[in-house]
Amino acid sequence: MIEFYVFLKQLWVVWFVLLFSGICIWAFWPSRRGLMEEMGNIPLRDGSPSAKAAR
Repeated sequence: MIEFYVFLKQLWVVWFVLLFSGICIWAFWPSRRGLMEEMGNIPLRDGSPSAKAAR
């Protein structure tokens, strides 16, 4: 049972590294650059007062 636990610990590390790598690749893929820049500029947008009142 101890060997199985050690195997699961190693498998978890591999799974986490693959998941993290996949998310990084997805986020930094060249075709997503425009979308990511647009979302990054959301806090810097200057909204009109009428748009804020409509919420």
